[in-house]
Amino acid sequence: MRKLIAVLLLLAVAACGKEPDAAAVVADPKQPYAVHEWPIPAQAHSGQPDLASAPDGRVLLTWISRLPGRRPALMYVGMAENGHWYSSARSVVVGESLMASWANVPHIAQTPDGALWVQFMQKRGEGHAGDIALARSSDGGFNWSTPVAVNDTGIMAEHGFAALWPVGRDRIGVAWLAGPPMEEGADTGEGMHHGHGSTQLRATTFDLNLQRSDDTVLDTMTCDCCQSELAMTTQGPVLAYRDRTAAEVRDIVVVRMTADGWSEPVLVHPDNWVMAGCPVNGPAIASHGDNVVVAWFTAADDKPLVQVARSTDAGASFRPPVVLEQGNAVQGRTAVALDEAQAWILWIREDAGGQSLWLSRRTPDLSTELQRLEVAKLQGRGRATGYPQIVLRDGVAHIAWTDIVDGVSRLRGAIVSP
Repeated sequence: MRKLIAVLLLLAVAACGKEPDAAAVVADPKQPYAVHEWPIPAQAHSGQPDLASAPDGRVLLTWISRLPGRRPALMYVGMAENGHWYSSARSVVVGESLMASWANVPHIAQTPDGALWVQFMQKRGEGHAGDIALARSSDGGFNWSTPVAVNDTGIMAEHGFAALWPVGRDRIGVAWLAGPPMEEGADTGEGMHHGHGSTQLRATTFDLNLQRSDDTVLDTMTCDCCQSELAMTTQGPVLAYRDRTAAEVRDIVVVRMTADGWSEPVLVHPDNWVMAGCPVNGPAIASHGDNVVVAWFTAADDKPLVQVARSTDAGASFRPPVVLEQGNAVQGRTAVALDEAQAWILWIREDAGGQSLWLSRRTPDLSTELQRLEVAKLQGRGRATGYPQIVLRDGVAHIAWTDIVDGVSRLRGAIVSP
């Protein structure tokens, strides 16, 4: 008996700090799931995470490191097939020109040829003008190409809130917001403050030599500083973003890449949220086959709520949304994931007790909530905690977010599994 107990203790110790074994996960979403700590190899003074799934299902993570006395650095680390992080984090770019706000963060993607692509922001001048840079690595992130500019560098303007997606085997698509030229002395406070004109949503494609093609204007007037996000369906990419009309209605729409090119915007739901400024609260989108889910925040009629809607035709149309939570505590900042078994929706709330990160697991058609979990209590308040991230691997959710502890930003992680 003593030998048996000793063996069991050794097995328990060996399992500490590791991802739950995917082979042991029972694929029954109706059973209870639990939140487990997911150690992330990032030092203090880190934030602005981005999570992505590689074509082979591996997890990719980037973040910004701002260690005192050192230049800001964009960091990358990947997870091996056995669920462990590769040795140590690697720097993609280092320099004082590297910029990232709590909402306008770098993004990573991998194309089927194995190449890694990273998009990040570089400062221009003393205000909020910036350029979107794109770099490629063909050796797993050890070495990176000289960055190229995604936007037109001949215009001093605010750019960003980009989305990446694979195009074929070895090309990458990029969509981004392009603000109008900034006027001299223009307000350079938070958000996209600039000269006269409207912010556009644009897209282009880069090949493995970082040569561009297929430049397109997808929308001539969008919300100025809300994230765009893209999901791949069997029919092609679907891009979600917050639109803007001349009457200042700022609702969520999608555009789809079809055989005839990019479609006209499709309204996800007519919230009719009229707002004079940008809420800096973009949508989240995920897909599985031709099933698509979009989650977003709205405060139409001064009623804050977070909701999620489903499409079964690759984003061509959407069913009425499901309200997940409403009230003044709802902050939005959503993230979503979807597989054949369930939909996962994250959002942030903040009340007198502080901030918290919540997860709703629902059936893929969104009709039934399987479980609601508090993923974490955050010490940080306000927007500094940024946007949470979620990806799925073998039916297990991997979640990353920024917290502020004693005035220092820190990356946190959690795994949600049976």
